[in-house]
Amino acid sequence: MATRKIIEIDRDLCDGCGLCTSACDEGALELDAEGKAVLVREIYCDGMGVCLNVCPTGALEVVERESPEYEVAATREHVLKTRGAEALARVHEGPGGAGAGQGPVSVAPSELGQWPIQLHLVSPHAPYFRGADLLVAADCTAFARGSFHSDVLKGRKLVVACPKLDDTAGYVEKLADIIRLNDLRSLRVAIMTVPCCGGLLRMVQQAVAQSGVEIDIDTVVIGPDGEVVVR
Repeated sequence: MATRKIIEIDRDLCDGCGLCTSACDEGALELDAEGKAVLVREIYCDGMGVCLNVCPTGALEVVERESPEYEVAATREHVLKTRGAEALARVHEGPGGAGAGQGPVSVAPSELGQWPIQLHLVSPHAPYFRGADLLVAADCTAFARGSFHSDVLKGRKLVVACPKLDDTAGYVEKLADIIRLNDLRSLRVAIMTVPCCGGLLRMVQQAVAQSGVEIDIDTVVIGPDGEVVVR
């Protein structure tokens, strides 16, 4: 056994909603006879934490402990038996798996409509924000999803940030100013399924509350394989 990342479930917090079982493409999570989420077999869990951002109670976390390694072949066989052939395409292949060695792809047009885009650099008073559809995106989302420009960014003004690596002091206040000053038409947040990305969504939620503006947040959650897990 090796020490690796794996899901851990707090049964006291689990309310049996089952959202995590759908979010886990590897079929590693199921509801047991008591209606609580359980890890079916540790070798089915890739430790990526895709399930964390769909859990409404915070019952899931990624921990590091001794565990058998994630086994792609066994997981694929499990998914085929329990979910069918169509679900196989979404199984995480591990390092060097799906997408490795593919040839060049055609160039898609950019949908970026302004510059700068980094949250530290943009001004809440920039004219391009006025009446805009705004996208607040975690840095990694555009790299994970190949069609990010066409189906996440298109028609929107953009700010990007990383809640883990950036100095986020002042982020909530700046986002609140952007929301308060610009009569936004809509607000979308794009984050990854990794645990740290949830921090960006929380900052936007705090900014909306601080701004005093009533506006819905459209949340797009993207997995490491580029698939939209929640929208």
